[in-house]
Amino acid sequence: MEEFGLWVAAFLTLGIYSFLYRDNAWYKLSEAIFIGTSAGYWVVVLFWDNFYAKFWLGWETQPQLWVGAILGVMMLLRLIPKIGWIARWPLAFIVGATAGLWMMNYLTSNAMVQIQATIRPLLGPDFGASVGDVIGNLVIVVGTFAGLIYFFFSKEHTGAFGATARVGIWGLMITFGAMFGYTVMSRMSLLIGRVDFIFRDWLGLIQ
Repeated sequence: MEEFGLWVAAFLTLGIYSFLYRDNAWYKLSEAIFIGTSAGYWVVVLFWDNFYAKFWLGWETQPQLWVGAILGVMMLLRLIPKIGWIARWPLAFIVGATAGLWMMNYLTSNAMVQIQATIRPLLGPDFGASVGDVIGNLVIVVGTFAGLIYFFFSKEHTGAFGATARVGIWGLMITFGAMFGYTVMSRMSLLIGRVDFIFRDWLGLIQ
């Protein structure tokens, strides 16, 4: 059975990567199996982790769980065309509650923490920063200031103002490049894992 699973995994892996050549039936079959398996897996996980573990075992001691159960049933009414409009109410509640829940988290992580990082003392809190830290702080300050200047469109970008804006462009491009490089490397790690599986586990060419 283990050998059979190994061959199935190799078949599906090669099927997914066959799309690099062109769209084909092998790729479509592998994609459909992956999507169907993922959907089935999460249905089972959500059933046992949410419906059974939280509601079925806790509704007697936590009556508020009935609110979530009723909203969940209302969302399923979308499967019935005549009363499918009822599903908009729980959907609106979930969207609003999620937006409010994550608003403070994103405000803290994407705004306040980044603002704090741009107003750090150049020489450190106790004037004990190393040369590397001072240079890094200067890069952050200059890059942030120049980037803000670039987005100031009420004044023509000429002279010293334009030169500062061009520095901001360089800062933005370096930032976007670093983000893109990080994304590429994360995808490369997935590719390396699959190649290692093919050549080590399946073919046994790597010991």
